[in-house]
Amino acid sequence: MMAFYFSQLVDIFPFFLKGLWMTSKIAFISLVTCTLIGLILGIFRSSNNIILKRLVGVYVAFVRGTPFVVQIFIIFFIFPEWGIQLEAFSAALLAMAIMGSAFICEIIAGGIAAIPKGQWEAAASSGLTPFQQLRLVVIPQAMKIILPPLVGQYVLLIKDTSVVSVIGVMDLTRVGWVTVVRIPEGLMVFSLVGALYFMISYPLILLSNYLEQKMAD
Repeated sequence: MMAFYFSQLVDIFPFFLKGLWMTSKIAFISLVTCTLIGLILGIFRSSNNIILKRLVGVYVAFVRGTPFVVQIFIIFFIFPEWGIQLEAFSAALLAMAIMGSAFICEIIAGGIAAIPKGQWEAAASSGLTPFQQLRLVVIPQAMKIILPPLVGQYVLLIKDTSVVSVIGVMDLTRVGWVTVVRIPEGLMVFSLVGALYFMISYPLILLSNYLEQKMAD
């Protein structure tokens, strides 16, 4: 019986590759979007503007303090009641952007805060504008602190894409659930799903480990 199920799994493997492509597409777009938004929010979070810091702080606290699946449900099921209708793919990207940017914001803000005030003062005394101080002096130094946890967060975001299956996005996890209906051998099916997730996450895990060692030298 196991051999029969395995042969069926081999036959429908292209279906899993489609799910892998969808997961990879969501992950790539989300990582780019989250990084850009998280960078901007992180700069605001570490600024001297109290209003901006508190607004971003409330946003980060709310997003990090609520389950990701609840956030997706609100975007996909509640937003239409307010006149904002999104397709499942678009809703998934928006939810990932909101969730991921909050975590990346804290990483960016923490890296900027770790730079000694003397570096800011030296940059200011050189006649640089606040934006130039960030771009030319602070951010380059902060990257040594930011990069390892940032890449680690990327791995978590890739795994979090599995949650978007609850709104019908045909990602790897959704493909797994659909397949189990046809092949009632859950361990075999989701072992394949797990292996495919591992395939796209492991290079980032290696990169994160490398950066941690590199930055520690």
